Amino acid sequence: MSDGVLAAIIAASATVFTAIMQLKTAFTREVAARAQAPYSRKKNRLPLILLTVILGASGVAGFALSQWITEHQRATQNAVQAELRARIEQMSRTESQLAATHAEISSSIRRNLGLEGVIVMATVGPCRPALVVSTPALSATPAEGAGQPAGQPAPTSSPSSCTESEAAAVTLCATIPANATITELALYVRPVDSEVPWSASQVMPGHEVDQARFAEVPVEVADSATTKQVCEGFAHWSERGRVVRMVARYSL
Repeated sequence: MSDGVLAAIIAASATVFTAIMQLKTAFTREVAARAQAPYSRKKNRLPLILLTVILGASGVAGFALSQWITEHQRATQNAVQAELRARIEQMSRTESQLAATHAEISSSIRRNLGLEGVIVMATVGPCRPALVVSTPALSATPAEGAGQPAGQPAPTSSPSSCTESEAAAVTLCATIPANATITELALYVRPVDSEVPWSASQVMPGHEVDQARFAEVPVEVADSATTKQVCEGFAHWSERGRVVRMVARYSL
């Protein structure tokens, strides 16, 4: 029960109680008057009628007041609830619009990034050839092996070129969305100290270029629920350092 209704009930109760007390007093006077003067009954009925009317009017007025206050509070509460529902709906629409806008922006960024390509670069050091130690044939005379005991030739060593089996390997991996499809995988290689533009350094996968080779087929590896990695292997057996570059372009 609200405070307004409780106040109306208290006011109506006080009015009714006052009217009852007045009615009781008037009734007592009426009884005493009838006992003293029977001829004055008609004259003394007017206060009793007035008190009865006041009592009824007080009850009706108190009930009407409490109903009016109740209805007013109910209408106010309904208006507040309607306003709250409207604001909640507006906030929900705004949140949905923001989420849709964010998703659209993120998708646009991913698409643009896919068109531009994800760039991965690495530097590969020169291959270190193994030393080959050779022993010449035994010297026939001491003069041929001066400084060495007779019959003990001086060993010699010389570097040998690296072979593909001794190649230094590196793997380039680009992270892209899990639902993306690779449209182009551009591969580049050039010497460390070269100023040749990348556009002139592109190579084909699987083809040997100056003692270096990219793998023929890239490998896709799951990275997370939303991303994956596209990896390309590179083998290098040159005695000169290289810089390798991969550009992975994709579509969504």
